[in-house]
Amino acid sequence: MQSKNLKLKWIVAASLLNNTGAALLWPLTTVYMHEYLGESMTVAGVVMFVMSLCMMAGNYLGGYLYDRWNPYQAAVIPVIFATISAVLLIFLHNWPFFAVWLCVISFADGSSITVINSYGTKVKGQSTRYVFNMLYMAMNIGVVIGTLLVGVLLPISSSLVFTTTAVFYGLFLLITVLFFNVPLDHQAHAHQLEKETHRSSSHNVHIVYAICTCLMTIYLSYVLWETVMSVRITNMHIPFFAYSLLWTINGGVIMVGQPLVNKLANYINVRNQIIWGLAIFASSFILLIFARTFTMFVIDFLILTIGEMTGIPAVPAYIDQLTDPSETGHYQGLPNVAMSIGRAIGPLYGGLIIDHFNYEILFLTVSLMMLLTLIIVAFLTRSKKSKKI
Repeated sequence: MQSKNLKLKWIVAASLLNNTGAALLWPLTTVYMHEYLGESMTVAGVVMFVMSLCMMAGNYLGGYLYDRWNPYQAAVIPVIFATISAVLLIFLHNWPFFAVWLCVISFADGSSITVINSYGTKVKGQSTRYVFNMLYMAMNIGVVIGTLLVGVLLPISSSLVFTTTAVFYGLFLLITVLFFNVPLDHQAHAHQLEKETHRSSSHNVHIVYAICTCLMTIYLSYVLWETVMSVRITNMHIPFFAYSLLWTINGGVIMVGQPLVNKLANYINVRNQIIWGLAIFASSFILLIFARTFTMFVIDFLILTIGEMTGIPAVPAYIDQLTDPSETGHYQGLPNVAMSIGRAIGPLYGGLIIDHFNYEILFLTVSLMMLLTLIIVAFLTRSKKSKKI
């Protein structure tokens, strides 16, 4: 089926289904391997690390294929692999098949994220900032739906979780096959890439790499909330359900607040939106040094969420502004690689600092890392007159 125009609603729907399917599996990985398959926490940690590596490889390959091969096929093939693996997971979920299918799905998801973002830069009739804000909201809604479903379905049956996951990936595949086969403006140029001299300017490329380095520190810090913070909060005699409630608040605030963020384009350029958003995000970790009650943790997480939903969705829009259309896939893939690296390093870094020092040193050091890399971004972009997009 050949559509005449690329529709934002189908890109958003694809992102929603992809993230819902992924969110059914990620929270389950460690618990299922340790409690259902009898593997050690070390083995589970190794699998999670390999999954992160697979996602990074997928991020890069997805961008490469989008630029150098065929965007439609680059969109469809990873989803086929993810869907097949999700179906096989229903029937073969013992060790080591469980780990193998999850690694394949992680690789496919990494590729899909990059390709969806690359397609997002080609939507007509909407600013790139609006498109990526919508994709970010879809991602978070997917995570909320997926994590809620796994909490309900796992006590009934793990096979029911895998079946539901396969359904979401099947729907994701259906939408990709039917609605992503559209002409993209960059294709004719991209096929001549080897002969052409069009490239993103070296100064802009340096900005992109600085932003990606900052994103790596952001996600290195963010993943601490998913790992060591649960221990930190329960050690303060705050019940675990209160920690879980924080993530519900996070998802709710993003769903309500993201439409408001769309209106920022009328008042602030994309460069300043990123810098202010990430600065607010980083400041939340400084405040964590002093958090001792659940109320303080709620306030801190609200600050983090405001910074997150303000700064992070604007990054792919800014990168699209800085780079040449012939290299869209490559440069849209780099932020996802940086995020994956941060998520892979974060738990190890957090564990080492806590073992040898304390939580306060951990929060201070990650704050300094984020602020230092953000200052570099601000310095490199200080003379850039970024137009509103």
